Amino acid sequence: MTSRNKDGGFTLVEMLVVLAVVGLALGVVALRGPQRSPALDLRAAAGTVAETLRLARSRAVAGNRTVGVAFDVAGPSLRLDGAPPRGLPPGIAMAVTATLGNTAGGRLAAIQFAPDGSSSGGRVVLQGGGRRTQVGVEWLTGRVSVADGA
Repeated sequence: MTSRNKDGGFTLVEMLVVLAVVGLALGVVALRGPQRSPALDLRAAAGTVAETLRLARSRAVAGNRTVGVAFDVAGPSLRLDGAPPRGLPPGIAMAVTATLGNTAGGRLAAIQFAPDGSSSGGRVVLQGGGRRTQVGVEWLTGRVSVADGA
């Protein structure tokens, strides 16, 4: 009977080469950092604004009370009914058109929702990366809509 005595596995040199290649690849990826897309940042900002406005309308109807969303254009950030402000991604500019009684010097604005679901109405225009998106709130129904390129 002949015995086969073949060693299986990898040598130390092979393992070191593989580790060096993996380390170089990770180093290249880490130096580039996370990829940011202005279009995705704009879409995320519009989603945040629309989500917050819809939540405010839901809270107004469920709680049978007036609920508002305050916007700080300079931030840019928004605040739902006294909650901590939510900032928008860097590079996003915001402009808000609201009723006359819900603005403060052009920097602050608010959109309010009544217990019946109606609102003070308004629109939030977001710009970034050469694109523009508008989030609108109908005053009669409180319906929130998002329109790209508006």
